Amino acid sequence: MKAAVLHDTLRGLPVAPLSAIVPGTALILAPHADDESLGCGGLIAACCAAGRPPLVVILSDGVGSHPHSPSWPAPRLRAQRQHEALRAVSCLGLAAERLLFLDLPDTAVPHAGPVFERSVRQLAHLCRDHGCGIVLAPWRGDPHCDHEAAWKMAVALQARCGVGLLAYPVWGWLLAAEAEVEHEWPVGMRLDIAPYHRAKARAVSMHESQYGNLITDDPTGFSLPAALLAALVTDFEVFIRP
Repeated sequence: MKAAVLHDTLRGLPVAPLSAIVPGTALILAPHADDESLGCGGLIAACCAAGRPPLVVILSDGVGSHPHSPSWPAPRLRAQRQHEALRAVSCLGLAAERLLFLDLPDTAVPHAGPVFERSVRQLAHLCRDHGCGIVLAPWRGDPHCDHEAAWKMAVALQARCGVGLLAYPVWGWLLAAEAEVEHEWPVGMRLDIAPYHRAKARAVSMHESQYGNLITDDPTGFSLPAALLAALVTDFEVFIRP
């Protein structure tokens, strides 16, 4: 399937009520601080408004976005990324205690091995302690190693805890139109987030280190592409069934 067909299919998925997407409490896995707002910001706001705030876990420490900045060494950047995430989820109505950080290495979140297994155990404990019945993770077709790792953790968590599983696309929206996508035909639903559009946009804007204006002394530094923001800060969010 061409990526253009994939994107059209995702945009045409049926709209479902929040209760059909997240029937209880959700555990949302974000590979990096900002993925929670980009992929699930509207859903987080909707869950909070419904009195069912999710638990959001950011997997990586985020220091890989500007690895060569002399003024933002890893400890300072890690603290900044966490501060931004806390401000972002606050915009969505989520309390600070519902946001957790695993501090795994950015661009090297494990796909297997002892640290992977330890992380899944941590997530399983969180799932049980907070009564989470479903886990949301990045779509396995997202072309980013940390997103793929997050998906693998979610699959392992489902096997361990028997929770539901849904995927949300992030970088998959930027696949070139003519690119061949070697994944099954997407089945899922969209959530209407028009009532929370402004809250989501504000949450995304809280991740100021990712916009290229705060950290200016690393020419290799990451900056959120305008095309990604245009694809994700809309009036709907997509959730794909595995």
